[in-house]
Amino acid sequence: MTHRQAHEKAKELVAKMTLEEKVYQMTFRAPAIPRLGIPEYNWWNEGLHGVARAGTATVFPQAIALAAMFDEEYLQKVAGIIATEGRAKHNAYRAQGDRDIYKGLTFWSPNVNIFRDPRWGRGHETYGEDPYLTSRMGVAFVRGLQGDGKYLKLAACAKHFAVHSGPEGLRHEFNAEVSEKDLWETYLPAFEACVKEADVESLMGAYNRTDGDPCCGSHRLLTEILREQWGFQGHVTSDCWAIADFHEHHKVTKNAVESAALAIENGCDLNCGEVFLQAITAVEEGKLKEEDVTRACENLMATRFRLGLFADDCEYDRIPYTENDTEENHAVAVRAAEKSMVLLKNDGILPLCPEKLSSVAVIGPNADSRVMLRGNYNGTPSRNVTLLEGIHQLAGDKIRVFYSEGCPLYRDAAEEGLARVNDRLAEAVFTARQADVTLLCLGLDGEFEGEEGCTSNPYGAGDKGDLKLPGHQQELLKAVLDTGKPVVLLLGTGSAVTFGGEEERCRAILNVWYPGALGGLAAARVLFGLACPGGRLPITFYRSEADLPDFTDYRMQGRTYRYMQVPALYPFGFGLTYSRFALSGLTAEKEPDGPAGFAGVTLEMRVENTGAFAEEVTLQAYIRDHDSPFAVPNVSLCGFTHVFLQPGQGEQVRLRVPRDRFESVNEQGRRVLAGRRYTLYFGLTQPDARSIELAGQAPLSVEIAL
Repeated sequence: MTHRQAHEKAKELVAKMTLEEKVYQMTFRAPAIPRLGIPEYNWWNEGLHGVARAGTATVFPQAIALAAMFDEEYLQKVAGIIATEGRAKHNAYRAQGDRDIYKGLTFWSPNVNIFRDPRWGRGHETYGEDPYLTSRMGVAFVRGLQGDGKYLKLAACAKHFAVHSGPEGLRHEFNAEVSEKDLWETYLPAFEACVKEADVESLMGAYNRTDGDPCCGSHRLLTEILREQWGFQGHVTSDCWAIADFHEHHKVTKNAVESAALAIENGCDLNCGEVFLQAITAVEEGKLKEEDVTRACENLMATRFRLGLFADDCEYDRIPYTENDTEENHAVAVRAAEKSMVLLKNDGILPLCPEKLSSVAVIGPNADSRVMLRGNYNGTPSRNVTLLEGIHQLAGDKIRVFYSEGCPLYRDAAEEGLARVNDRLAEAVFTARQADVTLLCLGLDGEFEGEEGCTSNPYGAGDKGDLKLPGHQQELLKAVLDTGKPVVLLLGTGSAVTFGGEEERCRAILNVWYPGALGGLAAARVLFGLACPGGRLPITFYRSEADLPDFTDYRMQGRTYRYMQVPALYPFGFGLTYSRFALSGLTAEKEPDGPAGFAGVTLEMRVENTGAFAEEVTLQAYIRDHDSPFAVPNVSLCGFTHVFLQPGQGEQVRLRVPRDRFESVNEQGRRVLAGRRYTLYFGLTQPDARSIELAGQAPLSVEIAL
């Protein structure tokens, strides 16, 4: 159903409502209106990496891990499965008369904020630090959720609009100040792509203010940019209880009546909260026009029409509950985890050869952690496979598996109260000494880093105070390495961490992220060579928090691979492969000038698998603008693709780089083609010195003159 058709139906329906009925439809717990045949509806549902908080569902890898796949097609497949499971569960719940929270069809995902600072607790909900990658992933996810049928399969929601990425503890009162250049170059592109390319049905406003205006009541963001410039036709929801922040924390209004009026008048249609109930008083007191209430209610009812909630011919109503949590869906989740895992270091010890092993030690707080698997905003898996369990499964009967927790994730002792500090360290050491190789499972989890109020880390509010391994993990790492036995570090994390220099002594490092409920199986398959690690970093691993600007500084200067001026520990886009790939013959063909002038460039090169493993390899293209005074200081990602090659097989690979990747953003926030000389790089990594050092291979490059 088109937007126009839905709005026509919504206008007809809303015209029959009283003011009070319209206002009550604008809260997330919308009551039934029996006289109009409208059932109750709860707008709040979550599907960040699987249907969340509504019982059993497939739990895919966390969003940051899905971004590490650098694979739009596979992410859209994952999102399509989430939509199928969401419909299956909704249909089953509705048949039982259950219309509670987390059981509707409006899913408040994806999170397309920019992960500008690794200390932000919610960064692992995003697709990383790069606006282009985030745009491509966001568009793919929205398309997968919403489907391509007559009706929307689910209604996706791009959040949090806009300029939001911590600190969590200040989000209800914080004013994010940004230049026009940073706003349009970094913070808005993913939202714009979701609107213009994927026709996302909903956007969620952020808690914070942006340049003085609360995002959920910003006329510039919600009306001028979103609807007038981008042509958005869906509905806008507030973040939860964000409207109350207007008068309680931001102090831009005096009371709830003024807050409701400000938000609705400026384009917020739905309140996750109950402040909008004060809109009745606002209209009666002349602070708000009823026509603004009507418009907001029409936007909401149009979404319900587009979802087929008032139709008897919606094809998705026939999806049975048996389509939820299937073995086929689990297989896609395992493959997504394999494709997301990033091999940060390998001296040749991986993949492990079972025939050469008699024993392995599995050590660390994340070894047998189900919490680490799931990330946050997760569903309930019907089964879990931790790292320890996955290794047990694949080790079989011939390899002895020793296990020690080593230390808690961040507490002082495993046995609180009576035990001394570091009470599991001795066990970890003598366990490591028994084994041929130690698989050391360290990092974080979704209860350590995350949203304000949903975590339990020592820093409060879900953010990290530094980049170090928490608790006694650094001591555990050193002690196990000091045994002299080979150590493979398995890192469970949603953000960048540091290792105190001990990464130099690890034989291999595999970043498994928060890999989903069956992530332990995927990790074991990668460790034992049944699958290859396919991920590339969607974030920068910094050497120290000292390399970062102040957390509250939203300027991009010094942040992310595009602007940083110090070497990374592990750069954006980096990730090793099991096989080896030779690159040759890079060419660049400019597209013929049409009515709009320069249209883009097509890159082509030969890629050959010269190693021993059949592998799908991610190829990345970066651009450097040599002339524009508005260009970023370093390079920018401008494209990526994949090729699967058997050992000895070669293939010509083509990648189109469109005109907009050659443009830069000026100080007024406008995209301009101001450069004349460019270098395009195509290969396995960024062209920076650190990536080349780690990968042992540079991307190919070609000069382009316009």
